[in-house]
Amino acid sequence: MNRVILAGLAIVLLRDCELAGPRPSPGKVAGTWGGDNAGLIADDTSAHVHIGCTYGNVHQPIVADAHGRFDLPGEQDITAHPVDRGILHPARFSGSVLGHTMTLTVTLTDTAVTLGPVELTLGQTPKLGPCPICLTRRAAARRAAAFPPARVAKTP
Repeated sequence: MNRVILAGLAIVLLRDCELAGPRPSPGKVAGTWGGDNAGLIADDTSAHVHIGCTYGNVHQPIVADAHGRFDLPGEQDITAHPVDRGILHPARFSGSVLGHTMTLTVTLTDTAVTLGPVELTLGQTPKLGPCPICLTRRAAARRAAAFPPARVAKTP
């Protein structure tokens, strides 16, 4: 009888504690998620994604279900480098969130192109290369240098 009680307690502890490993993460996905040759920046209203030399956008919040899964419409530009032709393809952004790890796949719905799956980690800086596109800090610094804030003259 004691073994049955101990086994039951052990199962409850494993289920309710982190000992069982990361759990699916339902709810809104936000923050910077990075991985090898991939990155995602999400907030309460949208998300911006890079996989390789491509980029795309989801125009709504990413919300994972009770099992940590999501599947949303968006658009992806697969010709962003070396010359961005600006062709945005309709796409599905699908995947799952388990703890601080996201698995993401982008599937273009008008072609047979699928990007991923890629694995991203919350709070990790995306490791993008060799494409010099917008998630890199150097690109942001170049944009800031090219378009400095306007100076406002002080009035006495």
